[in-house]
Amino acid sequence: MEKLENILFYTMDKSIRSYRVFAQKRLREKGYSITIDQWLILKVLMDHPGAMQQEIAEMVFKDNASVTRIIDILEKSKYVKKKVNPQDRRKFILKITPTGERIIQDVQKIVIENRAMALEGIAEKDLEIASKVLNQIIANSQG
Repeated sequence: MEKLENILFYTMDKSIRSYRVFAQKRLREKGYSITIDQWLILKVLMDHPGAMQQEIAEMVFKDNASVTRIIDILEKSKYVKKKVNPQDRRKFILKITPTGERIIQDVQKIVIENRAMALEGIAEKDLEIASKVLNQIIANSQG
């Protein structure tokens, strides 16, 4: 039986989890209380204005209940405003506030630094190969 450490998918998951812990720690060290997941949802809203909650959930790989909780926290933190959708009262229209826009910009700088630190020492050609392999795994897994 093969060891966990020798299974590619185990290593991929471990690398993602390690990066998230590293990135979250760096945010805290810089004085930010926002989580990586909260920032991701804000970033999605910025990049896709008018996105519905289900679309947001798909883009950040979260279930609807988790996204609902995160959006509630973002609203309490004054990063987003929710307003009932006049076409469907069960849905909300989400708008990033000026405070939310500032936090996206401030944290974006740290995100870029984090990526650079995590990818340090990896050749560009190796990153291209890794990206190609990961995209092929995605394609193979989707049908």
